[in-house]
Amino acid sequence: MAVASDSFIVRGLITGKATKFGLKNEVFGAKVVPCRRNSGNGGKVVRVGVKAAVQIGGLEEVKTAKQELGFDVVSEGELREKGFLGMRKTKLVCTIGPACCSMEDLEKLALGGMNVARLNMCHNKRDWHLDVIKKIKKLNEEKGFCVSVMIDTEGSQIHVLDHGAPSSVKAEEGSIWLFTAQKLEGSHPFTVQTNYEGFSQGIEVGDVIVIDGGMASFEVIEKVGNDLRCQCTDSGLFLPRAKFSFWRDGKLVARNSELPTLSKKDWADIEFGVSEGVDFIALSFVNDADSVRQLKNYLYMRSSRSTRVLAKIESLESLLNLEEIVEASDGIMVARGDLGVEIPYEQIPTVQEEITRVCRELNKPVIVASQLLESMVEYPTPTRAEVADVSEAVRQYADALMLSGESAIGAYGQKALSVLQMASSRMELWSREENRESILHQRQLGVSLPDQIAEQICNCAVEMANNLGVDAIFVYTKHGQMASLLSRNRPYPPIFAFTSDNGTRMALNLQWGVIPLLVDLSDDMEANISRTIDIIKTKGMLKAGDAVLVVSDLTPAHLNSTAYQSIQVKTVV
Repeated sequence: MAVASDSFIVRGLITGKATKFGLKNEVFGAKVVPCRRNSGNGGKVVRVGVKAAVQIGGLEEVKTAKQELGFDVVSEGELREKGFLGMRKTKLVCTIGPACCSMEDLEKLALGGMNVARLNMCHNKRDWHLDVIKKIKKLNEEKGFCVSVMIDTEGSQIHVLDHGAPSSVKAEEGSIWLFTAQKLEGSHPFTVQTNYEGFSQGIEVGDVIVIDGGMASFEVIEKVGNDLRCQCTDSGLFLPRAKFSFWRDGKLVARNSELPTLSKKDWADIEFGVSEGVDFIALSFVNDADSVRQLKNYLYMRSSRSTRVLAKIESLESLLNLEEIVEASDGIMVARGDLGVEIPYEQIPTVQEEITRVCRELNKPVIVASQLLESMVEYPTPTRAEVADVSEAVRQYADALMLSGESAIGAYGQKALSVLQMASSRMELWSREENRESILHQRQLGVSLPDQIAEQICNCAVEMANNLGVDAIFVYTKHGQMASLLSRNRPYPPIFAFTSDNGTRMALNLQWGVIPLLVDLSDDMEANISRTIDIIKTKGMLKAGDAVLVVSDLTPAHLNSTAYQSIQVKTVV
């Protein structure tokens, strides 16, 4: 291996000695674009040592299976078919339900690009969820997929326990229904049993009950003790365990202030999820950061395995405390359905964009969820407005898009997933071609000097990767922090994150543009880099002329290691 070492000027990165070196107009066949001065850095230019134009050739072929990278079959297939820059960067989350819970259906969703399988603990029993988790793990182990598992807590929300039918029922306009907290035996048509005894407290005749954010509406026509007799004013589909809210004179009647964020059932579900090794827990109806911290402290004490906590933004209170919730959590889900009940629906687009921006500034992944392709619950093709909505979320650089009822109970879940896949890939390509990268205010996150250095390395590495036109970014990471910081900057090339920690691998599955790879890493960073590039080349996914940018946050075995806290650019010959 021949190594050529030189340096050139890059702003915002402080690492080691540097000598000035003139770049030609083209590097690796790509135009070199001058670095713009960053006002956040005061226009300061700092010299940085960088290894450039490393020649890789004559390496021995891989001889043992232990050296194989943990490439999932979907990413590998996509790379072979579309090349590095053609790989989809927006991650896809699918809610698993009765329509897609068989091994065959789960495999089809995984092949279709599902990165995370979401289990909604509002529905089905734990035995059913356990069966799904086992199937996903089996697919990962035996078929070579990399699908993470998320459980979504029910939360302390007033919802339906029973509505007189085993599945969904159509509420017809003018029909009379009884809403009660009584636990009734047997079937009782036109009777809705709720989960909360005090659900009718403070409710008046003339108030309106809205089901699942607008699926159906009922006007309270009589109070009978703690029960409510209501007339359907807007007909619609009444789903099992539907949530409902109360409105008076066009304004929401607050009903959840006395309910805890985590109910007894939620804690039992969380214990179940931890015992089964789920990767994410989505916390419903978060109003402040305290409940997030409480759950994270519990998880830290309960298990050494890293389970990430996502906070769902679905209430007015959560918007008022948005930044502190984002800072406390490991990620955010924009639950637009429930959020649209609490704020005027015309505000949803701007609120979604604001949440996405805050999450990116604070380096937390964000999922845009609810009603992305709602029509595909019943129809095989989406509306053009839905495709535009999906594309806008991709344009805003959301980390992930989520299917809810479309995959869980819809007849066309796999088609809905393919729509997300095609729409996101097309929008990503268009954004890159039109150079519409969103300008991110580079808020400094690191407090300690090493964290600040790592952050600056990633900021400059992405700018270099874009300007030099490299094919991929390789990052070697223990806990995923540097991979996440690279993702935050939304680079053009994909980010290949090499880690020896499976928990880190599954967590990075939710990060924009990151392809996590499980591989044994040694203390010798130069050996790690050579070996992984060797393996990928042997597998035929790197060819002569390909260029990769390399960074690492692994602690080196030797203090003079040039691979630690540095940026390297390597080419294949």
